[in-house]
Amino acid sequence: MPVETPFEVIDTLVVGGGQAGLAMSSHLTQKGVPHLVLERSRIAERWRSERWDSLVANGPAWHDRFPDFDFTGAPADAFAPKETIADYFAAYAEKTGTPIRCGVEVTSVKRNAGRPGFRVETSKGPIEARRVVAATGPFQKPIIPPIVPEAARVMQIHSNAYRNPGQLPEGAVLVVGAGSSGAQIADELLQSGRKVFLSVGPHDRPPRAYRGRDFVWWLGVLGKWDAAAPSPGTEHVTIAVSGAEGGKTIDFRRLAHQGMTLVGRTESYKNGVISFASDLAANIAGGDANYLSVLDEADAFIARNGLDLPEEPEARRMDPDPDCVTKPILSLDLAKAGVTSIIWATGYAFDFGWLKVDAFDERGRPRHQRGVSVEPGVYFVGLPWLSRRGSAFIWGVWHDAKFLADQIAIQRAYQAYTPSGVDPAAGL
Repeated sequence: MPVETPFEVIDTLVVGGGQAGLAMSSHLTQKGVPHLVLERSRIAERWRSERWDSLVANGPAWHDRFPDFDFTGAPADAFAPKETIADYFAAYAEKTGTPIRCGVEVTSVKRNAGRPGFRVETSKGPIEARRVVAATGPFQKPIIPPIVPEAARVMQIHSNAYRNPGQLPEGAVLVVGAGSSGAQIADELLQSGRKVFLSVGPHDRPPRAYRGRDFVWWLGVLGKWDAAAPSPGTEHVTIAVSGAEGGKTIDFRRLAHQGMTLVGRTESYKNGVISFASDLAANIAGGDANYLSVLDEADAFIARNGLDLPEEPEARRMDPDPDCVTKPILSLDLAKAGVTSIIWATGYAFDFGWLKVDAFDERGRPRHQRGVSVEPGVYFVGLPWLSRRGSAFIWGVWHDAKFLADQIAIQRAYQAYTPSGVDPAAGL
């Protein structure tokens, strides 16, 4: 006999109502899979409340979207502001009729004992689901390295809490991390008149555009979006790219010549003095090498395919190394330098504490194959490098979601099969 439950039962539960959850829902709908999306706040909430005020997309609107829905709030070649991006996802949910409930937080997921599916505890009561898709994205738990103690007389926030220069106390700012977030925030602070120190680690520094084509186009035609795994040793290398001010190449030398002070990786703190590694020049050189490699590959692609794209010799011109690179600062007395705040643009860690199943390694990272978990019935979507380089981007998550919806449909077909003469109630 079927097990009776006093609460809601659904086929597939999608946890998260951002780009990953909406893409997943769209493909499940196309496959005829009954499902429900739960979002603890509003659709695409992190775009609205966990980003700085001036943030825009790092890719143009023609590219950073779902393939079946154009941006209406931004021209195709523009970089959409964060509120426009959030509105885009809300409009997409309405257009596609996404079965989503907002304001519902999932607090735990546990496998049922002796029968299929999972018991899901939420802030609005329990649900039973045959399958669970974790679509909570890559920006889950902000990381602030335990370097500067809270007792230090300096304001410390993660980049996800930064909004604008006005929220910081008067004085200089140290920005730790020179990926897209750190570089853009540091630039904004510099333009606001602040004294800025930027701690630069290993990074890739692609051109915003080259020979009339945006960086995202070059990644596409050169096959780099589909790279299946990062190159050895580059797993944690950040990418410094920006759509700010209409899109521009991040150039750390240029920022230094405009008044920013570059330092190496932040290493330690003692008695009000913060110490930096002596790797600044090497990190800048590594970023240059990445930048030039993209130009080289682009030039080779143009020649190989006989394309008529304008030459751009100025793209290879480098500003001279500033003093902060040739004579690096290895330590900084925060008080003497007037530093009153530190912004940690140091990334995020996974936080799947609510998913209480055997699906993670000893470091809490999901164990999966293209998003299909080692725990049957559990799936992940929206994570960096889930299947390829583009997996955490808007268009990339769309393709990963399609693959996972196919896998769910395949499993449903197996589970629906009943041999002739067998009572269907005796199946899974």
